[in-house]
Amino acid sequence: MEMSVPPPPPREAVGPLVRGVAVLRELAAAGGRSTAVELVRATGLARSTVDRVVSTLERVGHLRAEGREVVLTPRVMELGNAYLTASGLPDLLGPHADRLAGELDESVSLAVPDGERVRFVHQATRRRRMSLAFRIGDALPAERGAPGALFAADWSEEQWARHSADLAGGDVPPLPPAPPEATASFEARVRAARSAGWSEDDQLIEAGLIALAMPVRDAAGRQVCAVAVVSHTSRHSVASLRRAVLPRLRETVTAMERTLATAPPRDAGDAAGATTAGWTRATKRELGPGFVESLARGLAVLTVFGQGHAALPLTTLAEAAGLPRATARRALITFEHLGYVAHDGRLYRPTARLLELGYPQLSGVTLPRIAQPHLAALAARVHDSASMAVLDGDDIRYVARVPTVRIMTVNITVGTRFPAYATAMGRVLLAGLPAAERAARLGGTALPALTPHTVTDPARLATVLDRAANDGFALADEELEEGLRSIAVPVRDRAGRTVAAVNVSMHASRRGPGQAREELLPPLRETAARIEADLHVAARHAPVALE
Repeated sequence: MEMSVPPPPPREAVGPLVRGVAVLRELAAAGGRSTAVELVRATGLARSTVDRVVSTLERVGHLRAEGREVVLTPRVMELGNAYLTASGLPDLLGPHADRLAGELDESVSLAVPDGERVRFVHQATRRRRMSLAFRIGDALPAERGAPGALFAADWSEEQWARHSADLAGGDVPPLPPAPPEATASFEARVRAARSAGWSEDDQLIEAGLIALAMPVRDAAGRQVCAVAVVSHTSRHSVASLRRAVLPRLRETVTAMERTLATAPPRDAGDAAGATTAGWTRATKRELGPGFVESLARGLAVLTVFGQGHAALPLTTLAEAAGLPRATARRALITFEHLGYVAHDGRLYRPTARLLELGYPQLSGVTLPRIAQPHLAALAARVHDSASMAVLDGDDIRYVARVPTVRIMTVNITVGTRFPAYATAMGRVLLAGLPAAERAARLGGTALPALTPHTVTDPARLATVLDRAANDGFALADEELEEGLRSIAVPVRDRAGRTVAAVNVSMHASRRGPGQAREELLPPLRETAARIEADLHVAARHAPVALE
């Protein structure tokens, strides 16, 4: 089949930005992990070019080196967040989708058009063995699924021509072979969707998966997105799904359209504040010859949209990114050529295609996975074990750990539980609870002495927790086990809630309490801040499990 050939970049396009995005795109296509050799082969770029791009992306926080491999970090999700936040769809319509999923006990998704593809921007899945497996940012060919027929009803002749030339649909997750009816009846399904106002998917994605979708329109009647209810043939036929779902789906779409109509305007505005990335504070000499500044600057322009503006003029984008107007303009021309930005008059807006730059691969990231490389760096820096734990009833449970290699070590693994009251991480977690909940927990918890040093008096423990809340750290000195000393700090989510704790533990002979505070508290706090920064980006539009 003859494939469509992309047009050459415009004369004003930024070459290093085109090449940098190509590396990001190929790394995402490889599952978020690759080697420089593999990236050279996939992109066709010179090894020296790939090395400079990788070095730059690592410096701005989008990549991390792990041995010979480079790995996408949660920070790269800020590029996809620029679109999701600017569009407002997850924030405005996501709660409606979540409620519908709960009421129907079926998976519900929000999808948007992306050229001739369909891209998912929100998922509300059910806890079943067979449930919707697509991730935020995943793309599907329009003919594979219910939303595509709805979007194709508004296609231009040019879009139909492009679709016919490239039925592969671009970047898509692995799918079973398309059933014959997926392509043979697509135009008929589009006509039916245009007439009925809704569309069905009878196992077009894979055997057993069925769906019903309706469009959500703005005040001008344009399709903004589609909401799809997805089920399995073990629960419904297409006909029974239609009978069970269609009335409630119509009500939800009406509520969504009302929400869009009454939401504050998001088409333009002032984007206050310049980018605060660490590389912007470094000199050219500090950045080194391997740093591609034009690539970093271009990506900084995209992140301005993440402040919540649907569209912004060039001058505002340049000022907010801290860049000259001409530099920002060339970056935007480049992104428009690549399909990541659309230009409407004097306003620019990000497109859903930004989600292909690693968002699906990271949208299911967990807090332990986020924390693990930071804990490894901390353990290497202080030469003692570093761990993360969450509160589980009256205990803490370890969810990530990097042990140090010593003759005498503490045998702790992921899943290990200890009483919260006698540990530094437990005290940090208890201190982060609302006062009433903390008091209720302490009132119903036995406090046996685990060592001669364990605090067992409830009033004294309450004072210790108040101090931990005030100081932002806790130290447990031989209270869990004689000879074991530990210091911990909290990890907080976007709302400021303490969701986990990180610690450094050591034998008491290595450092006294004062030395532990002096030597370990600064790197511990830096580590927690890095974990929080990644967590806040990852959790902006995708749920992050704590374990």
